[in-house]
Amino acid sequence: MNNLVSYRRRGEYAWLVIAMMFCFFFVSAGHSTEENSSDIIEAARPLGEGVPEVAAGRLRELLKNAQGEERWRAVAIHLIPALIAEDQPNDALALLNDPRLKNVALTRFWRGQILTELGRWNEALAAFREVQADLASPVRTEATFGAAEMLRALGQTDAALRELATLLRDKQWGIRAGLRSAELFLDRSDWTAADRLLNEMNPTSPSDRKERRFLRARVELARNRPTRAIGTFESLVKKPDGASHALVLAALFGLADAHLELKTPETGDDFLEDFIDRHPKDENLGQIFAKLDQLYRAERKPARVELEKWTREPEQPRRAFAQWYRARIELRAGHPDRALQLFSDLRASGIKNSTLAAAYLEFADLIASQGHLAEAISLLDEARALQPSSAIRDRIDLRAGELEYENNRFDVATARFEEVARSSSALAETARFNASLGWLQLGDQKRFLNNYQELEKSGGDRESAADLRLSQGLVEAAKGETAASESLQKFIRDFPQSPRLSEAWVALAELAFHAAPPRLEDARKDLQRAVEAKPTPVATEQADYLSIWLEDAAGNDAGVIDRANRFLAQHPESRFIGDIRMKLAETYYRRQDFANAETQFENLGGQNPSGPIAEKALYFAGESAMSTMGPHSLDRALELFDRVVQMKGEWRWSARNEQAVIERRLGKPRDALLLYDEVLKSDARASDKREALCGKGDIYFELGPEDPVNFDRAIQSYDQLAAESNQPGHWYNQALFKKGVCLEKKADPEGALTIFYKVLEEQSRPDRPPEFFWYYKAGFNAARLLEDAAKWDSAATVYEKLAASGGTRSEEAQARLSRLRLEHFLWGN
Repeated sequence: MNNLVSYRRRGEYAWLVIAMMFCFFFVSAGHSTEENSSDIIEAARPLGEGVPEVAAGRLRELLKNAQGEERWRAVAIHLIPALIAEDQPNDALALLNDPRLKNVALTRFWRGQILTELGRWNEALAAFREVQADLASPVRTEATFGAAEMLRALGQTDAALRELATLLRDKQWGIRAGLRSAELFLDRSDWTAADRLLNEMNPTSPSDRKERRFLRARVELARNRPTRAIGTFESLVKKPDGASHALVLAALFGLADAHLELKTPETGDDFLEDFIDRHPKDENLGQIFAKLDQLYRAERKPARVELEKWTREPEQPRRAFAQWYRARIELRAGHPDRALQLFSDLRASGIKNSTLAAAYLEFADLIASQGHLAEAISLLDEARALQPSSAIRDRIDLRAGELEYENNRFDVATARFEEVARSSSALAETARFNASLGWLQLGDQKRFLNNYQELEKSGGDRESAADLRLSQGLVEAAKGETAASESLQKFIRDFPQSPRLSEAWVALAELAFHAAPPRLEDARKDLQRAVEAKPTPVATEQADYLSIWLEDAAGNDAGVIDRANRFLAQHPESRFIGDIRMKLAETYYRRQDFANAETQFENLGGQNPSGPIAEKALYFAGESAMSTMGPHSLDRALELFDRVVQMKGEWRWSARNEQAVIERRLGKPRDALLLYDEVLKSDARASDKREALCGKGDIYFELGPEDPVNFDRAIQSYDQLAAESNQPGHWYNQALFKKGVCLEKKADPEGALTIFYKVLEEQSRPDRPPEFFWYYKAGFNAARLLEDAAKWDSAATVYEKLAASGGTRSEEAQARLSRLRLEHFLWGN
């Protein structure tokens, strides 16, 4: 369980206020009557009454108008403790650095107090040590207590206990030192020593007695007797008179921890919910909600009644915290959309609370997981603007760097990483490691090596060095640099015992696979070496991924399907899932297994509905449904295509065209025409408009027998298609061929022959690639018309053109030419 002081922020150290008041009266008494004129004493009086804000305001005004150095100094030495008590450490430190206070007694002690508030533990410890070294200082005892607190904050528990031991018999500080010592013994699970100390002391003040009761309850909790501890914690929460706010919170949290140990979190959360209900603006609300969330996580089915109520009520910041922690519950329940809405509501509230920066960080992570990196980065900027604690700020900066890196903005990412690396944060080493990768991406080998050396100097282990060297090879491989293979081979030679050896072998396999030409056998051998090197989860995942593409390169569809399905089962959270589903769906589609193809395409679309490949996946799910022979397959395809249309992306008008095709199959040509017209009037791509023009012409052609006017309408569409296609090829030749068929239907064989022959003429142009499908259809139709008209020589000329074209039907054309010559004695021509 966390100790008492860890539950507070402002007023985190009770000794600070006590020592500050001592120093205030000492300094006041140590100066002449002239320096401590009545107006200064009067201005500072609220500090002694516990209202430092008023004292600080009055003293600031006096300092602004102070005449002469002595007068200025007299005001300043009263203002500094007021600023400390007002929780304005930066202002106090700036004032303390003024050279006019250089020779004032107690400045080193004040500096220690200020640095304590700023969380600069090492510097504060040094300041207190200086005071302790001054045998004439009147605050050596207070400095000893301060040094103990700094040692505790730095995790040096034994040293802190030694400092406190020197104070145990001090009349003023003995009880305080004993209580803190008991706390430290409990922190290191020595409840026996803590219990002995608590039994030996006899506090007289109500606050000290209550703190001893609290610590005794902690002893019971440490002795695995939570039932005995609960009574004390509960009484302190229900009857807080005489207890500090920090102690009440500590008791509240102790109560929660006791119920967690008893596995009765649903009872423990009642106390926290009641406290939050009565104190919607408590300065520690963030920590209280965090503890409440810990209880909710332990419950099988957490009740959301209170959270839902608070999200509807106007009191802030309670409402914002309720939105945040309700979003957490929704995420744990698998409802990211609901969590997104709650986070969005929190953001829209515009509330400025530094603790909520962590909520923005979680919101950004959720947004980033859905592929919206730019918005996630913007959220992190908003989080930073809330001026969070240094620990949260460093997390924000590190995460922002990671997202910028993922967004390929390596210069911005590296700058972020370097900023965290220069801090005293626990994340500094991670940031320096990431910065090294950033310099690699930017091609700055010198700075990469500088950071590498800095990591070694800071005591980084051999494993970290190996990770950087491996990363060097991986980055070079990702960038396609020729040095990648040598870097990876060198890593394998220099770090043969590295637990990440398998990742290097997989990377080498990938390089072999992507070589020109691919070295498939080498890739397989490298993957086998990765397996022999006890692969990491990352290597296993990447090797399984690559093996699918090796099967695909070998043309083994059955192997692709088998390995892809195994990958989906073994790596359900992989970032490659989208690629795998797409490859699996394409393979099923190629094998004409349309039912399975549809399933995979639809799963892919539903996996990330707002992702970049969702639209394409749904489109091909519709294509697969169209090809399925089920009784409702066309209706299903219509539904899937309509979902694509609603997404309003690049596949929208292609989906409309496919819907028109389905309507034609269903015998609804008029409905299909409406869909084609919608595409033609839109901003669709040229290819989609050509598809619509062709489809429209085909419908009018099919309706021609009902009304010959429709043949003219069809010709109009085909003419427009040929004009927009602009040059011979698939669409141009198709348009001319279909126009020719229409002219045949209109009993105009001469016009039809002219159009068919035009396709043959255009095909022979050397500046354009050949198109054979419609070319042959036009050619054979032209030859047929000539044969029908008994124009044997002309028909033979057409067949000669077709036979000489070198396409797939050349042999058929040659056979017809031979038959024609034989039947009509054309050998002499």
